[in-house]
Amino acid sequence: MRVPRGESCLRVSENLLYLDVKALPGAPHSQLLGLSAGRLRVKIAAAPEDGKANLELCIFLAKLLGCPRKEVSLCSGEKSRLKTLRLPLSAKEKLEALIHP
Repeated sequence: MRVPRGESCLRVSENLLYLDVKALPGAPHSQLLGLSAGRLRVKIAAAPEDGKANLELCIFLAKLLGCPRKEVSLCSGEKSRLKTLRLPLSAKEKLEALIHP
């Protein structure tokens, strides 16, 4: 995945990591697509109904980053494709490695 220089979807505040995401629900499988307009694009293997896609997004990122599911939560964008998630600061290094290979 190619990342434009200076573009970041991560912020650190109060010992937490905030990740800006553009979710693309209804995909056959969940996967990272890369950065676009300062957001990490993520395909989600769940329908955008009754919070299923939000839950799948949190589960997918927790598994990908090797952190407990309860430490990945949605801060904003519950009914939008543009979301912000709260992650443990310990996930920063692994996430940066996935975004900037």
